[in-house]
Amino acid sequence: MGYGSYSASDWVKLKNSRNLSRNQSVEEVFTKKQCDPKYDPKYIGTRECFDSEDHPNTTPIVVGLDVTGSMGYLAVEVATNALNELITKLYSTGAVEDPALMCAAYGDYLDASPLQVTQFESDIRIAQQLLDIYFENNGNGEVVPTCLWEFLAHHTNIDAINKRNEKGFLFTIGDKARIRKDYVNETIKRVIGDRTGYVSREAVLAEVQKKFNVFHIMIDHGNIENQELLAGHTIIIERQHIGNIPEIIISTIQLQKGKKLDEVLEQWEELDRPSISAALSRLSFADNGISL
Repeated sequence: MGYGSYSASDWVKLKNSRNLSRNQSVEEVFTKKQCDPKYDPKYIGTRECFDSEDHPNTTPIVVGLDVTGSMGYLAVEVATNALNELITKLYSTGAVEDPALMCAAYGDYLDASPLQVTQFESDIRIAQQLLDIYFENNGNGEVVPTCLWEFLAHHTNIDAINKRNEKGFLFTIGDKARIRKDYVNETIKRVIGDRTGYVSREAVLAEVQKKFNVFHIMIDHGNIENQELLAGHTIIIERQHIGNIPEIIISTIQLQKGKKLDEVLEQWEELDRPSISAALSRLSFADNGISL
């Protein structure tokens, strides 16, 4: 996937046709009543992110949203504003060549649809497919980004890795819910259908890290256990600063690619720099020698 280009006019048309507003409820933005099979990993063999004439050097970027009940405000912000800002600013900053975005939704391990994944796209279909996500709106305290890790590790075919040995980027976003560590194999088998030999969530994380630079954004301090699991790759932001998620994601990508923090911060509005800098403060990049 990943043909075509994203345009501001296409976003305006979509936003107007759906009457999208940051003031809407999660039920008004996400209207599906069940998971569409085309986004259910049990029915998906492989998601492809291939180079094309339009995009000869694709960089896969995955944004995974916690869609448990407490996170509705975040999903609304991403769908009605932040996703468009992220794509627009990826192009304007030149942070990566030819970005191809996938959106994912992960929920509670007991959900009927604990994981949904869209295609990798480079045009308005990014936003259209996100709006097709089923927001299950449950939550018992343990979420399964581990299933997303498994899917990306073993159900993606990516030219960035195959041709250039360049990893993509994964950003999961959640709050205090713990990343489930019990019954890892059983959960993955139920959600995706894979029979794995994993003994821990750390093993699943190690697999996805072969293809993706993995980061976890936590709202309002989140969970200490999650921070320890993703040490150096955890980003913490206050709820009032969720509008800066696009800048935080882009800054993280640029830092991973070797840019200096001062240079990264200079490109953003002066009033936003303190919150962006604070969010990035826990990051370290062992593979390029940077520690913030």
